[in-house]
Amino acid sequence: MSYFLAERVYKHQMTRRDFLWLTSVSTASFVSGCAVNPVTGKQQLMLMSESQEISIDKEQSPHQISTDYGTLQDQRLNNYISEVGNKMARRSHRPKMPYSFQGVNATYVNAYAFPGGTIATTRGILLALKNEAELAGLLGHEIGHVNARHTASRMSKNMLIGATVMLGTALISSSKKYRHFGQIAGLIGQVGSGMLLAHYSRTDERQADSLGMEYMVKSGNSPHGMVGLMELLKTMSKHKPSVVETMFATHPMGSERYNSAKASANGMYRRHRKMPLNRDRYMDNTAKLRRMKKSIEAMQQGEKEMGSKNFSRAERQFKKALNRTPNDYAALLMMTKCQIAREQPKQANRYISLAKRINPNEAQARNLSGVTNMMYSRFDVAYKDFVKSERLLPGNPNTVFLQGISLESMQDKRAAANAYSRFLKVNKRGDQAQHAKQRLKDWGYKH
Repeated sequence: MSYFLAERVYKHQMTRRDFLWLTSVSTASFVSGCAVNPVTGKQQLMLMSESQEISIDKEQSPHQISTDYGTLQDQRLNNYISEVGNKMARRSHRPKMPYSFQGVNATYVNAYAFPGGTIATTRGILLALKNEAELAGLLGHEIGHVNARHTASRMSKNMLIGATVMLGTALISSSKKYRHFGQIAGLIGQVGSGMLLAHYSRTDERQADSLGMEYMVKSGNSPHGMVGLMELLKTMSKHKPSVVETMFATHPMGSERYNSAKASANGMYRRHRKMPLNRDRYMDNTAKLRRMKKSIEAMQQGEKEMGSKNFSRAERQFKKALNRTPNDYAALLMMTKCQIAREQPKQANRYISLAKRINPNEAQARNLSGVTNMMYSRFDVAYKDFVKSERLLPGNPNTVFLQGISLESMQDKRAAANAYSRFLKVNKRGDQAQHAKQRLKDWGYKH
């Protein structure tokens, strides 16, 4: 039987998202090296067409959303987020992009945008906002990134300088010292925290702030919503840095952003200062979420303890969360990961079974169910879980690799070879790839 360690992400190399984009265009002809920026009207380096932006968004955004435990179980709140976002998108520089707005079940503080217009906000930041104008500022900022084509521009520059790609992957070993199923679970579900997303420059952030304020004011929101948002983030960065580490890794924050927002609100947008903040409307639509505050705070603390490998403390925090919100999908998956890390398959199975019933069409639960079944050496059942996960969410090479591991453990070399071959079509580097190549070589298959 084979076991493997968690994904190692190399901080000074390109992200997985860069890699997927580069491979997607490697067999296609490049578009013209320059394009007119839709915001500035000026020529800029651009090796990605608008259709490619939309294509990579459709392919990759579902994986990030699944990593963040799927869209909110609160459909009313999701509809409200969409309403606020779409109102601004229609007034942006690229109104015909296929925008979508949703809240996700993750509890860390962040919002993010994919290049084709998929925009998401986590429960962590939704809980911290105080009014609709701040939400508009948050979503407007992300719309700004899409409109200014910041992700496409960054990738084009990386392509021009011939940036090399190296994916961190999982280490394979049959040695007992690598029998850490918690790290397998980490491979599946901890790509979150922005690993698939662009890391913006301070210049990009300032431009997105400016565009966000323009869009929110055009949509009838007070510019002081952006000021309030910047003040909130500035305060959180000082008093709760661990909660916003991810956001500031992808969205650099500094006092100048707060000062710029305040100057714009009191300067060029001063005539709009009396526009509504719509606090009551925000409070009405987030009432269910705010009732979960204690539960979400426990999940945040639990994830922090997981990161420090304090699994017993993490378990206590997740129990607190589940005592308050027993059917919360994210809390159930967090507890499942914790039990896997503690090598408690019976308890892990208990929580993941409930998660699958609550959200049967979300892929991460299926993957974690597969890991749990691997702990029981039920590789046939694990394989079915991984197959179901791939049907729900195609395009994750790790899921295909896990199918190969399951089939190999079942001694079905032919089927395992097929899974490894499929995996190698997407990923030819790293320890996972080396394991797949070695098995194909040992079994007499070409790759």
